[in-house]
Amino acid sequence: MKKTVFMSLMASSIIMAGGYKIPETSTNSVALGGANIAHTKNADAAYDNPANMVFMDDAQHAEVDLMYVGLSSTNFKGTYAKTLTGAEELNSEKQTFILPSLHYVSPKLGENGVRVGLSITVPAGLSRQWEEGSAKLVSQEFTLKIVEVSPSVAYKITNTLALAFGFRAVHTSGVVKSSESAIVNASPLATSYISRDLEGSSLDFGYNLALAYHPTKALELAATYRSNVNLTVEGSARLSSTAALGGAIPAGSYNGEASVSIPLPATLMLAGAYTFEKTKTTVEVVYEKAYWSAYKSLDFEYDGSLTNPVLIAAFDNPKPKNWKDTNTFRLGITQELDKVTLRAGAIYDETPTPESTLNFESPGSNAYSFSFGGRYQINDSMDIGLSALYSIKKDRTISGTTNINGLDGTFSNSRALLVSAGLGYKF
Repeated sequence: MKKTVFMSLMASSIIMAGGYKIPETSTNSVALGGANIAHTKNADAAYDNPANMVFMDDAQHAEVDLMYVGLSSTNFKGTYAKTLTGAEELNSEKQTFILPSLHYVSPKLGENGVRVGLSITVPAGLSRQWEEGSAKLVSQEFTLKIVEVSPSVAYKITNTLALAFGFRAVHTSGVVKSSESAIVNASPLATSYISRDLEGSSLDFGYNLALAYHPTKALELAATYRSNVNLTVEGSARLSSTAALGGAIPAGSYNGEASVSIPLPATLMLAGAYTFEKTKTTVEVVYEKAYWSAYKSLDFEYDGSLTNPVLIAAFDNPKPKNWKDTNTFRLGITQELDKVTLRAGAIYDETPTPESTLNFESPGSNAYSFSFGGRYQINDSMDIGLSALYSIKKDRTISGTTNINGLDGTFSNSRALLVSAGLGYKF
């Protein structure tokens, strides 16, 4: 069986991005709402667009960032047909996280000015906890942690064109817990108390490509592509269910190995930035395509056989997901002053989750986000930055006649706050 845990884990974003991908991985990126693909001058270019490394000052650039993530309590009002609880009003737990990142760009190497970059980031993840009502049956705790190490090499083709290639080494770890009484027989009506406790990890690989084109001093164009990475999570599972119908449906248990393969989807970004020389104002627009359609079903595999019908239905049968590709639109504005650089951004982000397969672990909806930040140049070698981003997910109403999981109601009040602080050093 492929673990219900981890896919569900990843299905709600730890922040606001559709699915479970986190595009803002530095202080500048948070300030600009991720609109720093074409116009990048700091060490975070190693991640956002490594091709731009060749246009940076000939020095070593390093940056360390710490990002605070605060998730609001998501509200659900409605019913869940798999339990006997009837109409409910439920709230997920509020949660906070601290996410570090590190970026480095080398000086020019050799006659051709090759640059090498390295980024250590948290590009995706999720935590969703429901401690009350029928939601506990699906996602009492879903926690997913992903850390990516991304080395890259950039080469200048001409004085205005550069290409870059990099690798993605992605480490994943996760925990999923759920427990609640569920309807296991309609006529005569019968319930069973079912529970799961899963954990696992994986190390998987992919690649990224980047292009930077500066046809004029004012105009910068860029394209980046990150490959799909299949997260091949392996770990352990403990499953159990109580007997029902006076023992006609027997109790069940499983304690052994489990695995699942989950896509961290490919993404394509196209960006353009224009700098108004007199005012030193740069405006950047970014279009992002995330190929979430790779997530068609959630199918867990166990190293052993499950014969209990309740456990098979709850945890072994493939769960359709049928996510869709999404579009994200980003706008970023950078204003350079004497020693201070101010930035602001706005985002519109689509959800990949269709109404038919949405559940408590992935109550996705389209989102609007707004951001602001700045950097202060302490001296020729050192600068500091601070930024914040606030994301608002639209309320989403689900119809029980459409949703295959038996959800009928409205998810609301999904909010996220990001605050990032960074220290940059050039030497």
